[in-house]
Amino acid sequence: MDKIKDTRSFMRITHRYLGYFLAGIMAIYAISGVLLVYRDTDFLKKEMKYDKIIDKNLDEKALGKELKIKNFEVKETEGNILKFKQGTYNSATGEAKYTKKELPFVLDKMTKLHKAQSKDTLSPLNTFFGISLFFFVISSFWMFNPKTKAFKRGMAFTAAGLIISILLLLI
Repeated sequence: MDKIKDTRSFMRITHRYLGYFLAGIMAIYAISGVLLVYRDTDFLKKEMKYDKIIDKNLDEKALGKELKIKNFEVKETEGNILKFKQGTYNSATGEAKYTKKELPFVLDKMTKLHKAQSKDTLSPLNTFFGISLFFFVISSFWMFNPKTKAFKRGMAFTAAGLIISILLLLI
């Protein structure tokens, strides 16, 4: 019985202080996660104008990749000038003039938290955060005595959350 009490105490204390430690990180992830839901819209985005020199003689695919424009498509070509929805590109000089709608600097940086890959500097933070959230899931089951009404009700909510998540994933 003493071992169960020690485990419960450890889980509760670790859950509490890890929760306080992660509060700021969770706020940033929450805000950036909501922003990513609306990344296919212009929500909070502002138009930025670019005028820069890039490699010459790029084909359509390479140009779209270089300018980082999704669904890039050249609409018309007049001599060396390739015209596309967002602007123009002179294949002889490499001059690209175009506009893009982007999130403000800080919000853009925040959304990169969700997009980090293992090679990125943010990957250790993402890994730590993911493991911490998983610990929160597990440790929450030690917050209440399993014989209490609160625990039993919590298990029903856990089951409902799992079922709804699985159904939404399968739709």
